[in-house]
Amino acid sequence: MANPKRLDSKYFYDTAGDGLFQDIMNCPEYYLTDCELEIFSEQTEALANLICADNDEAFDLIELGAGDAMKSSYLLKHLVNKGVDFTYLPIDISSHVIELLDNELAQNIPGLKFEGLNGEYFQMLKKAAAMSNKRKVVLFLGSNIGNMPVADAEKFCYELRNSLSPGDMAVIGFDLKKNPKTILDAYNDKGGITKSFNLNLLKRINAELDADFNISQFEHYPTYDPETGSCKSYLISLADQQVHIRSANKNINFQQNEYIFMEISQKFTVQQTKDIAIGTGFIPANYLFDSKNWFTDAIWIAK
Repeated sequence: MANPKRLDSKYFYDTAGDGLFQDIMNCPEYYLTDCELEIFSEQTEALANLICADNDEAFDLIELGAGDAMKSSYLLKHLVNKGVDFTYLPIDISSHVIELLDNELAQNIPGLKFEGLNGEYFQMLKKAAAMSNKRKVVLFLGSNIGNMPVADAEKFCYELRNSLSPGDMAVIGFDLKKNPKTILDAYNDKGGITKSFNLNLLKRINAELDADFNISQFEHYPTYDPETGSCKSYLISLADQQVHIRSANKNINFQQNEYIFMEISQKFTVQQTKDIAIGTGFIPANYLFDSKNWFTDAIWIAK
């Protein structure tokens, strides 16, 4: 484990982690899902018109980290009902997710052309580019762009642009700066589900790496800095303790009050998103907002 100690948030998502995150999204404090769902469900036609770009050419609609496609399903149904010629290519690291989508979308959206891609984002984007020369529209929703520091988000957008051709499009969900208490409450729900979600990673290490983390000796601690827009989560060691990772024959020492950095959830201003777009080779073409102006889905065009 690095010093200062940190764990990669991509390891949150085992079976228990997946379930806990679904519970988080249903928490009254966790506004992000409802805000973006409002955009996709109530501004579906506007979004579809922007994506179709006033032409009848066929295109590939690619979703990075599709999950259950709850939000994008509104768009998919609308496009199919309008007779738009497109193929939906969800990309997910989980083959289980792709199988579920294949089965569920075939039943729920008859006529949808579907090609699931199981793997890492940019590897699968290359595969998608090799599959057809159609225009690409990439969805990256849920403020997943915020799960990395701003500098890393810029690198991600630059790599995304390099995976696209001029005229291709990206639809990216950004959580916007707002009342700091609203943001902090979203990562520190009263029911303690976010706490359980973070601690579950220690349980996973115990189970999969034969470790002996004492879960009761770690405390979930979230912070939000309204100046930088950085919301971070930590686990704090409540005592001097030693953890044994038996599979690696390694011991890790913790001092009382030492932290493990778990994840970041970056918040943005609209101008900041425009600067990122321009700086990474995109044109910031349009923005759709929820009714509270808490969240935006930005439509960018590759230059």
